[in-house]
Amino acid sequence: MLIIFTGNGKGKTTAALGQMFRAVAGGKNKAVMFQFIKSKGYPSGEDRTARLLGNKMKIVKGGIGFVGILGDKHKFSEHVVAAKRTWKMAKSEIKKDKYALFVLDELNNAIGLKLLSLKEVLPFIKKYAKTRNIIITGRGAKKQLLALADIATEMREIKFRYAKARKGVEF
Repeated sequence: MLIIFTGNGKGKTTAALGQMFRAVAGGKNKAVMFQFIKSKGYPSGEDRTARLLGNKMKIVKGGIGFVGILGDKHKFSEHVVAAKRTWKMAKSEIKKDKYALFVLDELNNAIGLKLLSLKEVLPFIKKYAKTRNIIITGRGAKKQLLALADIATEMREIKFRYAKARKGVEF
């Protein structure tokens, strides 16, 4: 099954985390999230929660930070390398199928920013979405991915101010 959470509104990663919690709640399932943009230098509440759940829930922060915003000091090529490395790890785990749920957090952003190409991602997703539970998050989901989705939800921003974001609530 393929689920896509997209749109300019807040809540895409949060919705995916909710699905992860649901997946592990039965006691026998495991879930993994690969974050394509967020880095280890950007700790968040979900990281601490995943550690509390032990080997049931894993979050892999494969990014090196937000691309071109929020004081990003990395070269674009470094972001590309990080995204490709994260994609390689995600593909490997999806092939192994040892998790009940695979979340590809901000994969849509990685494609939109040209860190990864839709051409390299689409055939893999098309193949494995039939036999795995995969969630893709991020703004600007491509129509080709949306066409494959079993469920697609668009988060629409009504009101949100990043400057007022609070630790423990928004991150």
